[in-house]
Amino acid sequence: MTPDRLRQIEDLYRAAQKCNPDERAALLECTDPEIRSRVERMLEVEPSGQILDQSPAGFLDDPTRNVLTAGAHLGPYNIEAQIGAGGMGEVFRARDTRLNRIVAIKVLPSRLADSAESRDRFEREARMIASLNHPHICTLHDVGQHGEMDYLVMEFLEGETLASRLSKGPLQLEQTLLYAIQIADALDKAHRKGMTHRDLKPGNIMITKSGAKLLDFGLAKLKQAASAVGLSEDPTAMRSITAQGSILGTLQYMAPEQLEGKETDARTDIFALGAVIYEMATARKAFDGKSQASIIAKILDTDPPPIRSLQPMTPAALDRVVRTCLAKDPDQRLQSVQDLKLELEWMRDAATEPSELGGAPAAGWRRMLPWALFAAALVFTALAWVLRQGANNALPAEPVRLQIALPAKPPMRLTGGLALSPDGRQLAFIATSAGGVPGIWIRALNSLEIRPLFGTESVGSMVFWSPDSRFIAFDSGGKLQKIDASGGPAETVCSLNLMGVGGSWNKDGTIIFGQYGGPLMRVSATGGIATPLTVVDTSHGDIANVEPYFLPDGSHFLYVHGSNTDGYISVGSLDAKPEQQDSRRLVQAEGGVAYAPSSDSGFGQILFLRGVTLMAQRFDARHLKISGDPVRVVAGPLTPYGATGAFSVSTNGTLAYWPLGKVNSQLTWFDAQGKVLSTVGQLGLYTSVALSPDGTRAFLTRGFDLVQLDLSRGTSTRFELDPSIADGDAVWAPDGRSVIFGSSRAGQMADIYKKQLTGAADAEAMVKSNEWKRPRSWSSDGRFLLYITEGSVTKNKLWVLPLEVERKPVPFLGTQFEEPDGRFSPDGRWVAYVTNESGRYDVYIRHFSPGPPGQGVSSDGGNWLISENGGSGPMWRQDGKELYYIDLDGRLMAVSVTAGSDFKAGVPKALFQAPPRVSADAIVAQWAPSPDGKRFLFLVPEAQETPPFTVVLNWQAGLKK
Repeated sequence: MTPDRLRQIEDLYRAAQKCNPDERAALLECTDPEIRSRVERMLEVEPSGQILDQSPAGFLDDPTRNVLTAGAHLGPYNIEAQIGAGGMGEVFRARDTRLNRIVAIKVLPSRLADSAESRDRFEREARMIASLNHPHICTLHDVGQHGEMDYLVMEFLEGETLASRLSKGPLQLEQTLLYAIQIADALDKAHRKGMTHRDLKPGNIMITKSGAKLLDFGLAKLKQAASAVGLSEDPTAMRSITAQGSILGTLQYMAPEQLEGKETDARTDIFALGAVIYEMATARKAFDGKSQASIIAKILDTDPPPIRSLQPMTPAALDRVVRTCLAKDPDQRLQSVQDLKLELEWMRDAATEPSELGGAPAAGWRRMLPWALFAAALVFTALAWVLRQGANNALPAEPVRLQIALPAKPPMRLTGGLALSPDGRQLAFIATSAGGVPGIWIRALNSLEIRPLFGTESVGSMVFWSPDSRFIAFDSGGKLQKIDASGGPAETVCSLNLMGVGGSWNKDGTIIFGQYGGPLMRVSATGGIATPLTVVDTSHGDIANVEPYFLPDGSHFLYVHGSNTDGYISVGSLDAKPEQQDSRRLVQAEGGVAYAPSSDSGFGQILFLRGVTLMAQRFDARHLKISGDPVRVVAGPLTPYGATGAFSVSTNGTLAYWPLGKVNSQLTWFDAQGKVLSTVGQLGLYTSVALSPDGTRAFLTRGFDLVQLDLSRGTSTRFELDPSIADGDAVWAPDGRSVIFGSSRAGQMADIYKKQLTGAADAEAMVKSNEWKRPRSWSSDGRFLLYITEGSVTKNKLWVLPLEVERKPVPFLGTQFEEPDGRFSPDGRWVAYVTNESGRYDVYIRHFSPGPPGQGVSSDGGNWLISENGGSGPMWRQDGKELYYIDLDGRLMAVSVTAGSDFKAGVPKALFQAPPRVSADAIVAQWAPSPDGKRFLFLVPEAQETPPFTVVLNWQAGLKK
């Protein structure tokens, strides 16, 4: 098409924009048919003033600029044909004569590079974007200038835009999830490099044989940087919302903060991606209208119809996650696109899960739907029948038992407590899914769906319900928070000075909760400062008051207190002063307490754990007295979580508990290819391993004990003979003659101690504080210790403890991010550590520069990202030339390093798939490399399966036997 023809199209298009519909029709009627057809298509596809870059229709942005024709040359690029045009310029198919490959060249309008400074800045940022090497991002190969003409050289794509595909109708669920995951992965890659798209829409997504490809990534940032007008006049920019035709972008995908001129960030892209997913699933825009004003009003004030109202077979989980992406307030959206990708992957895997009856994965969720509906109907019928019988005071002769299995793909592991809602209709629990990110999940008992509760990604181990079954309270990052069980933002109730252990919420809006190493605390559910409710009676050997549970009057409560090996249940009152609480010991219990009313007026049952067995004992809630003998409810074994919730009861006769899975582990040597070489010692309940510097001995954590193992003989000895002392997290001295470890031997918290391995010297306290502490690494010169704090306001923070002079700990980094692990390099000059500053846990290296004794340390000098797919547990080879870690896919990775006066790292190389973790706690070290790096010592679990929850309806019927 000639330049004159293009100018005629542009002039008619701009004139038509200013007309009302009748005037526009008259204007187009008397126009050349070819020009009229092009303009009508432009108005239909992009009524706001832009067309798709790769659409065959187009117009010149600047009629005075040169027009390229076939055969022209831009440096080494030979122009073959024009393939598109738009507000950002023209796109041409060209051949790179140096590499003999086909490329796409976008020639930028001349106004976008109106000064040498703008061109220099444009070129610098373009090259930064060119570093985005991702299979689902259209690659930017080069940037150049020919005379006054600036151009970009991009990957040439064959296919169609997503906008073109959606004009034919919605995508199937499998395609929607596939493309959404690919786009999210592309966005995540760029967000981690500090780049946001700002113009995500179907027109900027190509569907190719290899999947979705994101176009023009980062150009919004380039365009804003290039000049005051320049590149910011792109599909996301606007001059004035009120001026007709002034919004140059595709309005339907703009987040509210964009429309209001506020600061944008990665969450702006999440909003746009939510709108794109909505359109893929429905072939309808999430926000549309007859005018710009009406579209703006909808984006700012209204929500689109649920996807399921347009496509009834859409999973509720997809509908819910899209609604979260489209939240008006950025703080109420998912906070990283990585979280969105993980949820989409979970839905994808659930949709293709093989049939329980042995069917193939094809069309998994559709084939399972009749069975799922049938099973849900059975569960709902059983639940309704029991509730109806309870209302009629007619209990069935036998309890009704159900099991709830966790999804196998992606694997989900329980990492905290479980809690039934008081009405017995919903089960909340804490688990990690793909990527190892913890969170609260909810399963309604009349549904087969397990749904995540967004906004709980930093949950600890404590979870409990409000009395009306509406809200869930939980501990998170040194705070007690609450969240609506149906979704929404989490609200802070109060700060936690110590790790929270169990909580309860009464009808008057009072919350009480326990703390590891401290008294019970009380606070209003509306928020405030928590105040002590009890006093820890250390004269009787108590180390904490934990796991409170309100009785029906809302004033009295049960709670657990005692030592690590000797626990009891007592009764307290909101009306008593802390020092005047009645500490009568009702019954011996190792952990866990709840009260369940029964049909006998004023009487009920106390439930508690004795060892790993769930027991019940008759209790008069009016007179606060027990009677009869304890009765076994579940023979067990239950998980010995106790404080984090191994069981839960509702007020209507429902019990839920988590049986203990097989957690025995075998210490096993592997070679660098993953071949088993040998096993060491016997099976045991081991959770962590620390290998000595010479590779001949190891410390193992077994329950609350440390065990020293001779690897050559396979014999072991207990480190501490006193069973009331809890030890763990051993770190060897550089010379192998002493050990630093965590211990509760002097009081209430896991403090850090040092002990010689020969002789009879007592353990020496190194650092004590009201926080849970874990030693991680001892520097080779013996001067410094790395340790972490967790479960408090400094949760998962890495600290440096000088072992000489004052022993005053200092933060390793002091950032707002978590640093759950760290290891000194063998020469002590570098630290390999883990942090979530990128939105997931990754391994980094930072220089470590100790000052003179007593003058602190410095960790300045920048850091180096080591891991490519997330990582945890960094370990050095003894010569310092190789670093190992476990990535998010559970692979043992090796990275060659040069850590002399400066630092260089190679590309991570996968050695082999690591055995499943014995503990879901990624901080616990469950492997170690041999000094020469040729072998790897792992704790290998005896069984990998996570047992299902068991739900018992009307469980008290079984007690009468």
